[in-house]
Amino acid sequence: MPDAVRDVVLESFLARQAEEGPGLAAASDLLTLWPLPELGGGPPTRYIAQYQCTGVLRLPDGSIGPVETLFEIGVAFHADYLRQVHPARVVTWLGPHTIWHPNIRPPFVCLGHVRPGTPLVDLLYEVYEIVTYNNWAPHDSLTPAAAQWSRNNQHLFPVDRRPLKWRRAAGGGQEAQA
Repeated sequence: MPDAVRDVVLESFLARQAEEGPGLAAASDLLTLWPLPELGGGPPTRYIAQYQCTGVLRLPDGSIGPVETLFEIGVAFHADYLRQVHPARVVTWLGPHTIWHPNIRPPFVCLGHVRPGTPLVDLLYEVYEIVTYNNWAPHDSLTPAAAQWSRNNQHLFPVDRRPLKWRRAAGGGQEAQA
């Protein structure tokens, strides 16, 4: 990219995300993060994240309930991300499509208001909090039936209480980290 067109502020932001995002994943048994390589090099603008945690799914028999499985999202930082955010362009729900949550309707995830320049780590935490029902908003619903189900089943929440920054200790116990 010619120097006159390069956005050094965006490149610096992306380079920080390329360090901090994998750093969070390295400190977590619940998160795996893959940066997707950029054509022509440079820091990544896209990531795939997988959470191994408990969320709520519509099961094959039609029932709804908590299940520990892999949940997957895509994160993409577009060229004007530091100036304006289009949340539907930043986080994309990749699976499973049987997720049962008022704030998720694949491929959309409602994160509420996302500020320009919100770091990757903050987005990863926010999605984890949503999937595990630590954070949910029935009033801001993408899936009205899931919102009603959530209101009726609040006693089940959160469905996963482990912090995202969590590693299994060598002796088999758990070790939470700040």
